[in-house]
Amino acid sequence: MSRKIKVLVVDDHKIVREGICNILSKDEEFEVIGAAQDGRSALHMARTLMPDVVMMDIAMPDMNGIEATRRIVSENPRVKVIALSIHSDPRYVAEILKAGASGYLLKGGDADDIIRSIKTVLSGKIFFSDPIHDIIIQQQIRHSDLIDSSVYGVLNKKEVNVLRLLTEGKTTKQIAAVLNISVKTVESYRSQIMKKLNLFSIAELTKYAVREGLTTL
Repeated sequence: MSRKIKVLVVDDHKIVREGICNILSKDEEFEVIGAAQDGRSALHMARTLMPDVVMMDIAMPDMNGIEATRRIVSENPRVKVIALSIHSDPRYVAEILKAGASGYLLKGGDADDIIRSIKTVLSGKIFFSDPIHDIIIQQQIRHSDLIDSSVYGVLNKKEVNVLRLLTEGKTTKQIAAVLNISVKTVESYRSQIMKKLNLFSIAELTKYAVREGLTTL
């Protein structure tokens, strides 16, 4: 018997995690080796469990799926990541592909889509859910200007991390501790972020972060 395909499922909603795990457990080709509820846990589990495929939600607290994908693929390029999202906005697709994902699966599709997406990326191809396939082709998403207009095109990596933590309710001191930088540096990043985005309240920043998939409400 050939080796089973090892899958790590990552989603901050328990019902989604359990649903995907249940679908895969019914197919003898697959072995669900773990389930994580946030990007940071996913990163740790990917390092220790060595999955073949990671089903990765995009919008999660404590490290979103885009950043988790970037780190996982950077550490182990062999791993195939399939993004999970309710959004068909090309900006989300652009960012997760840029981070190293091999597929983009819309939530709410058929169970067969999950199986098909895994087999597609393992064959070396890119997978897109049917509803957004034409959009992706038309936009030529890997080279689209949408990347430059997204949060990752406007802010640098450190500013993105500060924005995410800020909109998750962390204080300046907490952000400084998490990122191992000084409080003054955090305040400087915060000022730069507001100027670049032309947004000057936490409420406005939070709405922006949610729209860009950095955090959830």
